[in-house]
Amino acid sequence: MSDGDETLLDRPIWSALTTRQKHLAEGGPQALRFPVAMTPFADMVDMSAASFAALGELLSGSEVAALATPDAVIVPPGFKVVLAAAGEQMIGSPADSRLRDAEIVMLGVADVPAMMALTGLTKPGPFSVRTHELGTFLGIRSGGELVAMAGERMKPGNFTEMTAVCVHPDHRGRGYAQALLAAIARQIEARGEIPFLHVLSNNASAIALYQRQGMRIRRRLHFTAFMKQA
Repeated sequence: MSDGDETLLDRPIWSALTTRQKHLAEGGPQALRFPVAMTPFADMVDMSAASFAALGELLSGSEVAALATPDAVIVPPGFKVVLAAAGEQMIGSPADSRLRDAEIVMLGVADVPAMMALTGLTKPGPFSVRTHELGTFLGIRSGGELVAMAGERMKPGNFTEMTAVCVHPDHRGRGYAQALLAAIARQIEARGEIPFLHVLSNNASAIALYQRQGMRIRRRLHFTAFMKQA
């Protein structure tokens, strides 16, 4: 299997944690996860009771494990499901989109409070205090306030996931999401990598936006988040 093999995307979390992001992996042969301060994503080598037990050993307190899998996950006793939803995995090169009245800037550690505030308001998916360490993050400011952003997260093989695409409600309709998505994609492609992303299946407007920019739905995945029963 080559790093450009799309089958790596069938289990994107496991593939990321066993290829380009294996230096971040916590766990062992049966279960792996990203550092919880980066993202709750985790996966198992299979869906056996032993693998669930191994993943459970990685979780403490109210920590959540979030899986993205080809098939729906049946969580065994001892775990509590907090999210079960279908999502579309989309791949392709988003078309360039220029901005007339805004500048795209690089975001870093000093921007984390603003990034947390924006993602907390818009809820594009899990985002935490170290998520920005997973790759490049770009943003747009207005009046000194961060009003739009997008970045990189999982990196399975030669693929790089675009994530946290969000715009403050007061600044929508100005093409910010399209411009940021295109800018992130150009950085990914400049490294010889292939951009992809995930979006919940019920988010019709986002799916339509990505399709208008030239991305295609590759397949449906199942997102399941759970924690250990108290």
